[in-house]
Amino acid sequence: MKEILNIQKQLLPDLMDTMKKRYTILHHILVSGMVGRRTLAVSLNTTERILRAEVDFLKEQGLIEVEAAGMRISAAGRQLLESIEPIVKDLFGLTELEERIRSHFGLKQVVIVPGDSDASPHTKKELGRAGAAVLRKLVAEDETIAVTGGSTMAEVAYHLAATTSLKGCWFVPARGGLGESLELQANTIASTMAKKTGARYRLLHVPDHLGEEAYQSLMQDDSIAEIIQFIRRARMVVHGIGEAMVMARRRKVDRETTEILRQDGALAEAFGYYFDRQGNILHKMPTVGLRIEDIHQMDAVIGIAGGKSKGEAIVSVLRHGHEDVLITDEAAALEIVHHLSS
Repeated sequence: MKEILNIQKQLLPDLMDTMKKRYTILHHILVSGMVGRRTLAVSLNTTERILRAEVDFLKEQGLIEVEAAGMRISAAGRQLLESIEPIVKDLFGLTELEERIRSHFGLKQVVIVPGDSDASPHTKKELGRAGAAVLRKLVAEDETIAVTGGSTMAEVAYHLAATTSLKGCWFVPARGGLGESLELQANTIASTMAKKTGARYRLLHVPDHLGEEAYQSLMQDDSIAEIIQFIRRARMVVHGIGEAMVMARRRKVDRETTEILRQDGALAEAFGYYFDRQGNILHKMPTVGLRIEDIHQMDAVIGIAGGKSKGEAIVSVLRHGHEDVLITDEAAALEIVHHLSS
């Protein structure tokens, strides 16, 4: 298959360009659910006139359905996208990139989607779709799945299809999170995932970061202690990865601690832990929820993060050495490869 693709690239480069273009249009429609032609043209940085011919072709082929409210992918279009995804990854050069990162860090799987989440909301949606697909594939029967908060994780929850039945499973927040935007809290994401899949969920109604005295006090509460023990029995965790200084501001970390993190070279944050360039833990916030030792003992640790700006932070977490699966985008993947020798 790869040899045929290489021949086609040399002899029929225009055909490859057309295939990429039509795949990208179909893919945008899939991830958007329902989208108007004008909105789609803006997302693809093209004109409605140019897009009209392609939309007409896709409609004639039965790959999309056009209604007054906009366009949606058809069952045939969805099936086509699934079947040609490996070919398209080769066309975009992503298969080789996935294997390079996977082998360097000893991961079980790397999934790279085209684009840059920093520049395109569509790419972040695709990260969510890819994350949902991996979760469905790896989840075991009667599993307890811990999830963190954040905008990318909210996209994962959105793309978990209601047709996916995970009855017998539990979704739980990996840590407390009151104070964040409600829709981005781990509690909200855990409950959304459970409701979409027929699973059950438990919530943790405590702040994300606490003073040491408040932390110790909460840990003495029987009801809080019981839910924390339940969360720590999770065998799978799906989590985001943040830039250290960005997350310190978002979590309202005090100025003194933030300056210490900066001086110590903190690059990444995950689970309330801050990591340096080599993947060493520099600092842990007093967080109610999963501890790093719980994560180290899990069957599946799935990290999801994208955007060129997060490339170095992702490397930092991967060097810590306890990720199993990475789901990222093309821009972040290129940054990861750039930092492999540093």
